[in-house]
Amino acid sequence: QVQLVESGGGLVQPGGSLRLSCRASRTTIMFNTLGWYRQAPGKEREFVAIIGGGGHTRYAQSVQGRFSISRNKLNNAVFLQMDNLTSEDTAVYYCNGRLPGTGAEYWGQGTQVTVST
Repeated sequence: QVQLVESGGGLVQPGGSLRLSCRASRTTIMFNTLGWYRQAPGKEREFVAIIGGGGHTRYAQSVQGRFSISRNKLNNAVFLQMDNLTSEDTAVYYCNGRLPGTGAEYWGQGTQVTVST
C-alpha cells in the first residue's frame, strides 16, 4: 500500500509564503499526475493545482500567479510553493497522486495552512 505524506504546513501572516511537500512512502512508485487540493472549514474540497507526467501544469483561478506546483524527476514527490498568501488560502491541503494505467488514486492525510495575523 502506498502512502502520501505531506509536510510544510503552518501558520503564516498575510502576504507570506509557504512551501508544501508531499512524498510517496515507496520510492519505486511513479505517478502519472500529481496534484494539490484544499478544504476550508465548512466548504467542500476544491482543486488547487496539478502537474502531469509531461510537466504540464494547471491551476485554480484563485491561486494562478501566486502558487507554483513542481515535482521531482522520479514522479513520486510533489511540491507547492505558495506566495502572497491571504486568509482565503486557509485550509487543509491534500496531495493527490494518480497512477498510470489503472488510474488508481492516492491521497495524503492533509496538512493545515493557516493565514492570519
